[in-house]
Amino acid sequence: MDERILQYRQAVLAMKDGRSDVYIPLEPEDEIALLGKALLELNRAIEKRFAELRTLVRVTEKINAGLVLDDVLDHVYDWFHSILPYDRIGFSLLEDEGATVCARWARSAASEAMIHAGYRAPLKGSSLEQIIATGQPRILNDLEAYLREHPNSESTRLIVQEGMRSSLTCPLIAAGKPVGFIFFSSMTPNTYQNVHIELFQEIAGLLAMIVEKGRLYQQLVELNDLKNKFLGIAAHDLRNPIAVIKSNAALLLGGYLGPLSDRHRKVLETINRTCQTMLALIDDLLDISAIESGRLELHCRKTDLAEFLRECYENNRVLGQSKDIELHLVIEPNLPPVHIDPNRIAQVINNLITNAFKFSHPHTAVTLRARACNGEVEISVADQGQGIPQEELPKMFQHFSRTSVRPTAGEKSTGLGLAIVKRMVEAHGGRVWVESCVGLGSTFFFTLPAASMTDEKNLDF
Repeated sequence: MDERILQYRQAVLAMKDGRSDVYIPLEPEDEIALLGKALLELNRAIEKRFAELRTLVRVTEKINAGLVLDDVLDHVYDWFHSILPYDRIGFSLLEDEGATVCARWARSAASEAMIHAGYRAPLKGSSLEQIIATGQPRILNDLEAYLREHPNSESTRLIVQEGMRSSLTCPLIAAGKPVGFIFFSSMTPNTYQNVHIELFQEIAGLLAMIVEKGRLYQQLVELNDLKNKFLGIAAHDLRNPIAVIKSNAALLLGGYLGPLSDRHRKVLETINRTCQTMLALIDDLLDISAIESGRLELHCRKTDLAEFLRECYENNRVLGQSKDIELHLVIEPNLPPVHIDPNRIAQVINNLITNAFKFSHPHTAVTLRARACNGEVEISVADQGQGIPQEELPKMFQHFSRTSVRPTAGEKSTGLGLAIVKRMVEAHGGRVWVESCVGLGSTFFFTLPAASMTDEKNLDF
């Protein structure tokens, strides 16, 4: 047996294992050597395809990582030079319900680009209309000859003036609908005469994906903005009439309009409590709307945290009396000052303490604690309540989240309080989390940076 056959077999096995540095003897020149040459060509083709796949994977990773379209296109232009021929890449989108082609991005090796972002042309009657109709790429291997045949093609004239002599145009199809085009151009005629267009089509498919992803994301942003505006308007418009009802109920309960029977008093007390609950919900909706729309301002100032926490303690300790729940305050020494919006952090602490009372059994205790830790302050509210199942902890700080744990005296909950707590704390540069054990209680923690690590200024988010 010819020894080269064994060497060829070893080379094929090496190629199977992904090795490209294979040795294939080509001497003497005979039929066996022709087989060796075919194996070398196969090896080069496999190496090229692997390079193409690696590049496509990198672009796909960038798309999935959420990079904006311009960044992805820059990566395409930089990375594909080794496997694709081009001196220019252009990217256009269909606008006006598909009636207009608008240049969105371009990069060129020419000294001056002639078609810039914003260049627009009607689709109807253009050569691009046929590409949309067929869904197939178009190759022009002699742009100067094409311009002589189509002297009214302004875009071709500009590309030729830029120095391009051949082009390949791929349609972008997303969810079965045309959304635009990607143009590969070369300064050399006939560049795309014998090229395999499959890789160009794969790139077009990836870019169509990010266009569709961006479009859906934009729709989501617009719907979220609309929702926030609706919540803000609705909550604001509801607040005044409910406040009027509550004020009048308070007047009646105070006896300012005459004596009340026990029956009338009970009805008015129900109205008053219901109005208070609705006002709390409206305040939460207004906070969520302001936070998500970026309209909530924090007016931060340097604050003595120990003194601030003592005020919070005094304001909240009476709230647990109806269930005979004691509120304890534990402040470790040497707490650093913090830069906070006192009203907003008081809102955070009040919410956590109120929740602790709400979900605790009578005759237990709630502890408000603070300590310095690694350049920040850790504040916690611990109860001796029911505890929260571990599988439910991840959703604790989501909007309108509900757990299987219920208030021990039937108290109402909007499901927004902890979501607001999280956003308020994060706006101050802190973190929030919860630890819990069923039957033993829960502890909610949040941190605030020490004053030396922040600037005294107003913050918007």
